[in-house]
Amino acid sequence: MVQIVEMTALVLGGRVLALAGVLGLAACSRPEPPPPYNTAIDMHTLMVHVLDPAADAVWAASGHVVTEAGEEDLSPKTDEAWEAVETGAATVAEAGNLLMMPGRAPEGQPDWIRHAQAMTAAGLKAQKAAETRDKQGVFDTGGEIYQACLACHDQYVQGNPAATVADESGR
Repeated sequence: MVQIVEMTALVLGGRVLALAGVLGLAACSRPEPPPPYNTAIDMHTLMVHVLDPAADAVWAASGHVVTEAGEEDLSPKTDEAWEAVETGAATVAEAGNLLMMPGRAPEGQPDWIRHAQAMTAAGLKAQKAAETRDKQGVFDTGGEIYQACLACHDQYVQGNPAATVADESGR
């Protein structure tokens, strides 16, 4: 009788193990759920409506303009104007992160990531400069933002047709 119980337990144990294996394989073959974010905004739209206005807010708030009437300091004059520069810089920093997201970053293009990281770093520095009301810092970091944009555009817009990998809009 003991032998029958042991054999029954062995057979049932084998079936349970086989069932667990089948369930495990079924779980592995399920497609991954989609990511929780949406990258439906194409590259052109992201640049025109997010990144360009944010960078423009930093660039427009630094330096001097010399005219016949004299020299004009473009630095912010009010707390609200400084806040607008800080917001623009923070948006530049986050836009760099957006450019690295799957669905936007072209695969196998490590330079794309490097350029986006440079943009994020420059945006964070510009945000800090605006937060501390550092006119020269905003000017200098505005230049860093410009250099990050230029380096990426030189490689991926003017110099490399792979730029369209992340922008399927055809623009």
